[in-house]
Amino acid sequence: MEIRLWLFSVFLFMGTAISWVESKYLVYNTSQGIVPDKLNVHLVAHTHDDVGWLKTVDQYYVGSNNSIQGACVRNVLDSLIPALLADKNRKFIYVEMAFFQRWWRDQSEAMQQIVKQLVSSGQLEFINGGMCMHDEAVTHYIDMIDQTTLGHQFIKKEFGVTPRIGWQIDPFGHSAVQAYLLGTEVGFDSLFFGRIDYQDRAKRKNEKSLEVVWQGSDSLGSSAQIFAGAFPENYEPPPGGFYFEVNDPSPIVQDDMNLFDYNVPDRVNDFVAAAISQANITRTNHIMWTMGTDFKYQYAETWFREMDKLIHYVNMDGRVNALYSTPSIYTDAKHATNESWPAKTDDFFPYADRANAYWTGYFTSRPALKRYVRMMSGYYLAARQLEFLSGRSNTGPNTDSLADALAIAQHHDAVAGTEKQHVANDYAKRLSIGYSEAEKLVASSLACLAESTSHNGCQSPATKFQQCPLLNISYCPASEINQSHGKNLVVVVYNSLGWKRDDVIQIPVINDEVTVHDSEGREIESQLLPLADVYVALRNSYVQAYMGKPPMDTPKYWLAFTVSVPPFGFSTYTISGSKSAGAYSTKSSTYTFQTRDQSTIEVGQGNLKLTFLADESKKANYINSRSSVEDLVEQSFSFYTGYNGTGNDKDPQNAGAYIFRPNGTFIIKPEKQIPLIVMRGPIVEEVHQQINQWIYQITRLYKGKEHVEVEFIVGPVPIDDGIGKEVATQITTTMATNKTFYTDSNGRDFIKRIRDYRNDWNLQVNQPAAGNYYPINLGIYTKDDKKEFSVLVDRPLGASSLVDGQVELMLHRRLLLDDSRGVAEALNETVCVLDQCKGLIIQGKYYFRIDPLGEGAKWRRSFGQEIYSPLLLAFAEEELDDGKVLLRLAHLYQIGEDKDLSVMTSVELKKLFHGKKIHKVAEMSLSANQQRTEMEKKRLVWKAEGLERQEAVARGGPVDPAELVVELAPMEIRTFVIDFDHTSHHVFDV
Repeated sequence: MEIRLWLFSVFLFMGTAISWVESKYLVYNTSQGIVPDKLNVHLVAHTHDDVGWLKTVDQYYVGSNNSIQGACVRNVLDSLIPALLADKNRKFIYVEMAFFQRWWRDQSEAMQQIVKQLVSSGQLEFINGGMCMHDEAVTHYIDMIDQTTLGHQFIKKEFGVTPRIGWQIDPFGHSAVQAYLLGTEVGFDSLFFGRIDYQDRAKRKNEKSLEVVWQGSDSLGSSAQIFAGAFPENYEPPPGGFYFEVNDPSPIVQDDMNLFDYNVPDRVNDFVAAAISQANITRTNHIMWTMGTDFKYQYAETWFREMDKLIHYVNMDGRVNALYSTPSIYTDAKHATNESWPAKTDDFFPYADRANAYWTGYFTSRPALKRYVRMMSGYYLAARQLEFLSGRSNTGPNTDSLADALAIAQHHDAVAGTEKQHVANDYAKRLSIGYSEAEKLVASSLACLAESTSHNGCQSPATKFQQCPLLNISYCPASEINQSHGKNLVVVVYNSLGWKRDDVIQIPVINDEVTVHDSEGREIESQLLPLADVYVALRNSYVQAYMGKPPMDTPKYWLAFTVSVPPFGFSTYTISGSKSAGAYSTKSSTYTFQTRDQSTIEVGQGNLKLTFLADESKKANYINSRSSVEDLVEQSFSFYTGYNGTGNDKDPQNAGAYIFRPNGTFIIKPEKQIPLIVMRGPIVEEVHQQINQWIYQITRLYKGKEHVEVEFIVGPVPIDDGIGKEVATQITTTMATNKTFYTDSNGRDFIKRIRDYRNDWNLQVNQPAAGNYYPINLGIYTKDDKKEFSVLVDRPLGASSLVDGQVELMLHRRLLLDDSRGVAEALNETVCVLDQCKGLIIQGKYYFRIDPLGEGAKWRRSFGQEIYSPLLLAFAEEELDDGKVLLRLAHLYQIGEDKDLSVMTSVELKKLFHGKKIHKVAEMSLSANQQRTEMEKKRLVWKAEGLERQEAVARGGPVDPAELVVELAPMEIRTFVIDFDHTSHHVFDV
């Protein structure tokens, strides 16, 4: 009886309690704007969607391969729209157009109209707006512009808007070119980013200088300033539990008092505490919270519901003011305060997130992919020009696929080399597909140009040209024909640069009895160089890997001859097996010198000569008789062993794809007395050195050239000892360089570096090698009071001057452990052929030259551009869109860099487009999404501490519509849309 009565009482009580519950829909007040006299917390809802990293770009979009990472961008965008429609005060920013463009094309017309309304109202804002969030260390400025332009053009076409804000929140360090070129020059009012050195960040927090006015260009001065902000920690919500993805552990705002765990006061207190903490390191009464991170908002309502509550209850509390915001709103609020901001010049490299963790390894990681991206970039530039000259076809082959592949490849986990191996393969596959399409266009365009002098294009040229994308491994079926059967080989050489070029080309041939003639039938001096065994091995192995079958024959020689090609034009040469019209090519004389010999070996026929000592094969006297420059140059190799996190070290940080952390340095000495092989001839002279079983080096001097070309073949890097290695080469002079050297920023400005020093803080040196490495895309140079020593490269890589007078380049990395930065995979690239796998072999080139002080810039700028834009070759056998073009013009020199060339220059458009009638010229922003004059009217002007605003900075003036002459100031890049009659729309970089 007692039990029954007790139960009755409980049920009665519960029934009574239930009767008190009153169902009520609570409307949260999210309409709050900025309150002038309070701390304003700008909640910026965002997702960071890597365009490939742990999964491929396709897998991220559709949400497949989730065993690696649960991420689906399509879900993010699908769920975002109804969440925004549920409350007009909610806002969201989106960045990566490679994903958004895919999603957009899948939507119905009705959905597209809804999204356009959200964009028009400001609820959905495009930030940054490139196809990807590109890397800033190992990307070339042309690629950065191109991929940004693709994204901006899509946004302009579909939505009629222009992004205002730069949002580079995840790249691993930040460049000066990003600040002024991809910031100010595309019309951005501000730039926000996430990763700066941990020592720099600590100092900036203390001084409230995380937000600055950044002047990234000495040449363009105050006209290139931009407001820039580094986040206090990263691009995630602040500490205190403000993650609201499904299954995230952060506590939600539980505001139903009829349920357990009611926590509104606690959550409001957490919010206010986090806000005040950030306000204490930030100037003005505005702070930004980045409410999101990688691939978040896959169910967007979970985030917005909690932010609705936070805004509602925090503003009821009244201590701080919370609001839905965007970086644009935040920027305008900052500007309205009329605050003066700390000044920032140079860049934010190198980046370390803590002691012993310098993210300088990725400057070199995946060097083969880096080279492939660079090759395709230069090819794309030439292909676009040919597409314009011959007439674009929307139905036939075009450059669109290559443009898309290159854009995605600029992502900060693509060309950077910090992706999983299967993702790196995917990037390369896309580039290959894009190249195949562009290759058809190039072949037909060259045939059109070769067959006719008309500028009206052609439909079906008779000549069928072939190209040789594997020429670097001496594989070119088009040139490997048997010319003893009466066939001639026609070679068309195209120059995509704006100046005449005299250069040497080399192609593999089978016959040793060949003659070369120009288009006028004149015999051209040529030289045959025997194909070294190392080339044959490379060719056989990698042709099998790339083509799925071994090459049929092996060419015996490289055929070298000098070509002369006009600007934006082509020249034609014929290679014949007949001696009737002249002498055969000269065969190189070959000499072998034992390292024990005491003799000297001199190579070079012109002004520049190198004299080697046979018993000191690493050293050579460098003598330029024209400039009277002389020095002793030593070329050497070494390797760093990758730190493996073992032992009693308190910081078990491994070396990996991101991190360069050496655990010792070892000089690579020849394993035995290997002779020097010297080849001589009328065109080029070479010194071949087998350094050890896995390093081979060729030093070349060309007739008429005053630089040294060094070709290296490195790999497979041995790991039989269980230790990962990072291979570097050193070029050492006797110059007294006082710890100072200069590295390029994305191929544009050179920035001064001082070993073990930072401009912005007192550096605590804990990694003397890794902490002094910088990214180079064009090159590195150093100087003393008499000479300049310059080194240029054929791909991005890491470099430094760790010893006075010396330049060091990191060429290859093969590591066996992960460095715990998310990729969860060792950087151990292998190539498998017929079920046999071995480490990747890297073949590449660098170039060096010593000039009198003040005279090195001419070579660095002109030849550096020629490395980026090599002559394009095409081969053929003989039996005995809307009337507009997008044009960019770039001044190659910095202010004060060269006494003759760092001046205002001009380009006559009538001569550039000879034979075409120019109807109208309109100057645009860098990404061509708005007129330059309109962009300048909207630009915000910021006050900077310690940087006086200059008088009118020298820039090119308006273009007279009659004269059509474009002026260019040092480092200036100007973009124009030109209207022609009956031509096609395309991009034309000069």
